Amino acid sequence: MEIVNYSQKYEGPVVALWNETMTADPITVQKFRTQALFDENFDPGLCYVALSDGQCVGFCLGMRRKFPYLERGLEPDRGWIVALFVKESFRRRGIGTALVHRAESDMQQAGAKNITLFAYSPGYFFPGVDGENYPASIPFFEKLGYEPGKHEYSMCKDLHGFRLSPEGLAKKKAAEEKGYRFVNFTYDRALELLEFNRVQFGGGWKRNALIAMRNGTAEDLILLVINPQDRICGFCMRMIDGNPARFGPIGIDQSLRNEGLGSILLDFAQQEMAKRGIYHMFFISTDDPGRRYYERKGVKVYRHCISYKKNLTD
Repeated sequence: MEIVNYSQKYEGPVVALWNETMTADPITVQKFRTQALFDENFDPGLCYVALSDGQCVGFCLGMRRKFPYLERGLEPDRGWIVALFVKESFRRRGIGTALVHRAESDMQQAGAKNITLFAYSPGYFFPGVDGENYPASIPFFEKLGYEPGKHEYSMCKDLHGFRLSPEGLAKKKAAEEKGYRFVNFTYDRALELLEFNRVQFGGGWKRNALIAMRNGTAEDLILLVINPQDRICGFCMRMIDGNPARFGPIGIDQSLRNEGLGSILLDFAQQEMAKRGIYHMFFISTDDPGRRYYERKGVKVYRHCISYKKNLTD
């Protein structure tokens, strides 16, 4: 067995092995290109293929930032393992361990002091380690020194026949009587929204809105809450990865989070999706408090992952 750096000739075998092993997460060649190879930080020197007699039997995608991620910058201490898999008939031969050690060594030499599994922003395939669909993954990574962090939940909801409940209508009416408005985004709010997202939620949220604005889709994808002083105090959007059914992010100004505005905005978003014939809503990641909140709104968990991280030592 040998480990080589990725080159284009391995594209077909890698995608085929991905679909053979990562059965809960099938991909197309185009998705692999878009999300991995065409990521601005992709580095073939941190992407590895394990070969046995010329056959692709394992793959590992590592990542370090080469370009600043808005206000997060280069995050020079961080590295990510974005994907890892080994052909089933070649497991328990140390191939996965060798791939991880190679990625760790190369990223440490490049200056990384810690490595996060899978949850690479903004282009992750998985929000963490999925021990339910891939039961061998948690003991494997824990044996290599990775430590668990918070739980992440993927959730979804069927929007067929969605309608605002009497309770939801009453809440919306009460908020509007106080002077709040729930509106579709318009470009006269562009700079205000970018600054609101940056201050309230950080660079990733700003980036999501910015991409929609650049693509000319923001007026269809973004919803706002406007306060009585005619300023943005809430935001949500969908389709951040090109899938019309993908919902989020959603957030309310920190000083107003006990006013029930988020619940009204979520209802508004579901109604707007149903109007467009989008009858399935899903999102990839929320934490425990988020899970409990969305469950009260009829959104169900369809996947559970755990974040894992390892501090590198000399």
